[in-house]
Amino acid sequence: MAERGQLWTKKEERSLFDKGAVKFEHEGNEKIIWADQQRAIERRKRDYVPLSNLDSEKPLIREKRLELDLCQWNSIKESNDARKFWLNDVMQSDVMFNDELWNQEWYLQDMRSDKTLPKLDLNVVPLYRMGVTGRGVRIAVLDDGLEYTHDDLKNNYDASISYDVNEKDNDPLPRYDTKEENNHGTRCAGEIAMEANNRKCGVGVAFEASIGGIKLLDDWVTDRVEGEALGYKRELVDIYTASWGPADDGRSLAAPGRLATKALERGGRKGKGSIYVWASGNGGSASDDCGCDGYVGSIYTIAVNSASQTGSSPWYGESCPAILTTTYSGGSFRDQMIVSTDLRNTCTLKHTGTSASAPLAAGILALALQVNKNITWRDVQHLIVSTSEYYPLRKNPGWFRNSAGFLFNSRFGFGLMNAYRLVTASSIWTTVPDKTICKVDITRLWNKKLAYGKPRALRFDAKNQCLLAGNEIAFLEHVEIKVSIRYSFRGALQMHLTAPSGFTVQLLKPRKWDNSTSGFKEWKFMSVASWGEDPRGIWILDIADKTGPKGNTGTIEAFTLILHGTRHPPEYRKNRPQIYYQNYNRI
Repeated sequence: MAERGQLWTKKEERSLFDKGAVKFEHEGNEKIIWADQQRAIERRKRDYVPLSNLDSEKPLIREKRLELDLCQWNSIKESNDARKFWLNDVMQSDVMFNDELWNQEWYLQDMRSDKTLPKLDLNVVPLYRMGVTGRGVRIAVLDDGLEYTHDDLKNNYDASISYDVNEKDNDPLPRYDTKEENNHGTRCAGEIAMEANNRKCGVGVAFEASIGGIKLLDDWVTDRVEGEALGYKRELVDIYTASWGPADDGRSLAAPGRLATKALERGGRKGKGSIYVWASGNGGSASDDCGCDGYVGSIYTIAVNSASQTGSSPWYGESCPAILTTTYSGGSFRDQMIVSTDLRNTCTLKHTGTSASAPLAAGILALALQVNKNITWRDVQHLIVSTSEYYPLRKNPGWFRNSAGFLFNSRFGFGLMNAYRLVTASSIWTTVPDKTICKVDITRLWNKKLAYGKPRALRFDAKNQCLLAGNEIAFLEHVEIKVSIRYSFRGALQMHLTAPSGFTVQLLKPRKWDNSTSGFKEWKFMSVASWGEDPRGIWILDIADKTGPKGNTGTIEAFTLILHGTRHPPEYRKNRPQIYYQNYNRI
């Protein structure tokens, strides 16, 4: 219940009469602007099946899923003393730190035995040599708890950004049981902030960042719980990272509720906006589509997918045009996984899934924020788009170049994160222009019938609408389509969106396990694939049922195209084409 901006909760006895009782109790109170009975919602962690069960390829079923200014940065880059503080030879990475599992962190260092082999790491070591370690940046892990007493985390633990939403206290320590089901948050935190040179476990990507734990997955999850977690200490927290979401079962359709949505929109960081990093999902083996995950599909989140040690898409990976970027994780049983902390002051070599990819991205962004605290949440997304690497993942199918020159793949977004390139770009970054929004309703549709074998093409004319004062967009960021459809078998539907440039992306793939008859009700599909394009012109949405059963029927109800972008190109794109480094893998 909301009263003048305050959120009130009440523990009610669970009975058939609760809803009516709540309504009766507050009926007529003019101070109450909104009330809603909270319902438990299913959220699952995005690690995956145990190694012993890998051959089954079934998704894991679990009930939860020194601050530097620019002058300082330049002096560090030019300082021989800073470089001498680390090793003189970057290739001696196996002895750079004395942590016991540092030599297993293949994704943070160049471990090639032969320089003719592809370079696989995320390019962070040059930043460590410059003293960029994440110091002064605060990251909160939204999960099932954090073992802050762990020897590899305790010196970086920040109690001021930690909270147990489930128990409503300031202690996010996980609940211990024989199954160790609540190790997920501790593993995600370790990837980011494991202390360096303490002979324990490994080294976090941002090993001097401050890490906090916000515990929400250890009890019933409701919209209130999510909203409270997503907005907790928003003026202190720089980055929130979440490696969970709705069930990746190929049939679920779920998005943030009212309170969670408000928390994402409100942001923090004194007007610069909170940075939300989200794991894209592990439903690949269930034919799932991350377009049906409203957390991945939010314009306010950075959706991160996984690439394996071989540079390929892992079996659990999902695809959708909402994915912004990629980091590494585990793949097949032959591939190495991710090093991290584990419960009871232990270490692990087996953290994996997109759960492991999102924290790596959060750590890289912490390095960027150390160099430039003034970048906004939108600046961060532009930085990712413009600095992610295509060449390490180029052998995978599905790459396309949009009309703005950006290479995009619905499995990998704009490519693999390159920490050095992103951080150096952030050090000289000019804030992007203010955003404008252009909304376009579907042109008149005479026949609203939808059926198997009868595809429909819907047109949106953005040519004039996005030229109006206050609506003008010439440089596109996010594209949303708000969809309302009634259909007898939701999983049979597929959708493709074609931009005025002719660039086409698939918004929705068929999901064979989704036999819902509920269709879509004001559901938002989101795409970043047309980033940088001019959106003015005709957009076409193709809807089809090609899989059947043949008796499938439905009705097209309402569609709105929502375009987000700027009137003028950002500074980094003015008269500067997008550059991809062909020799990145040969550094």
